[in-house]
Amino acid sequence: MKKTTVLWIILESIFLIIFNTLFYVLGGTEHNSSVWISYGFIHFAYIMLLLTPILARKGKSAAVFGLSLYSISTAYFFVSLITGVAFILIASEGYRAALVVQLCIAGLYGIVLTSKMIANERTADAEDRRHIEIAYVKNASAQLKSLLDSISDKDVKKKVERVYDAIYSSPIKSHPELAQIEDHILQSISNLEKEVSAGNDESIKGLATTLLSAVSERNMRLKALN
Repeated sequence: MKKTTVLWIILESIFLIIFNTLFYVLGGTEHNSSVWISYGFIHFAYIMLLLTPILARKGKSAAVFGLSLYSISTAYFFVSLITGVAFILIASEGYRAALVVQLCIAGLYGIVLTSKMIANERTADAEDRRHIEIAYVKNASAQLKSLLDSISDKDVKKKVERVYDAIYSSPIKSHPELAQIEDHILQSISNLEKEVSAGNDESIKGLATTLLSAVSERNMRLKALN
């Protein structure tokens, strides 16, 4: 086990050690239901605080997602701790008040936490889509840009330049229904690379014309979908 892991375990155990030591040393082991309910909810809140990093969506903004969830769990823990300690000190005979209050706090925490997790999932999905959308234009443009340096014939180069300009100026935003035509465009660019390497000018012209039509169709369909 790594030293850092051991140190984190020690750090996370400090509260439990101190809280339980004070609870049993100062209060003993005989308590009524309201005290045990408060004791249990305080531990539940702390466990949720420790588990919060696991709930964060992984990805580019994982740190931001984790911080927002951690803030919610931290707030819940302190509210539960303060409320629980108050009920422990009061030590009322009835358990209903302690149970209802702690359940309401936990329920509110669950709603806020789940809502934030849903919002984070939507944001992460949007980021993933944005990354894919940018990748189409970026990768296709980069491939065509490198090809232009390898073409010596002016007419052929001009045709490929038109394709490059069409893709470079294409809207970055995409749509799931365009996935097939975008894959076709990328595959056609790969085929164009092979023809450029082979020096087949006529094939290059034909592919460039086909690509230009495909890019125009993609952009027109995108406009219709949006």
